[in-house]
Amino acid sequence: MTGFVLDASVTMAWCFEAQSDDYCRSILDALGDCRAIAPDIWILEVLNALVVAERKRRLRAEQSDAFLENLWRLPIDVESVAARTPWSSEVLRLARANGLSSYDAAYLELARRKSLPLATRDGALRRAANRSGVQLFLDGSPG
Repeated sequence: MTGFVLDASVTMAWCFEAQSDDYCRSILDALGDCRAIAPDIWILEVLNALVVAERKRRLRAEQSDAFLENLWRLPIDVESVAARTPWSSEVLRLARANGLSSYDAAYLELARRKSLPLATRDGALRRAANRSGVQLFLDGSPG
């Protein structure tokens, strides 16, 4: 059973202890009971955050590799929204309407289409979810 849409802001908090908080830990714990889903941009955002952290010497390559190894073991499904699909025009519409990047709008579109709550730490995305009628995933349970 898929329980929520996961974004990169939460995912990367699992990698960096200084960014982690009770909210992010509760989302990780929730993956013991359900699956998450993310748009395909999620993978690239995670990889980019890791490579930037390596360049800034916040992580060593071995740490990034270990994080990815652990991440791929989690029950997280990835769905394409970037390919030429009917959903890509909805991503553009949501980005325009909410002042979001197309990347963030992809998370919002997926949550709307699947009728799932959204797990994010991003303030603009949280506000857009509220305006769009998308529940937020709070404290490990649907908001």
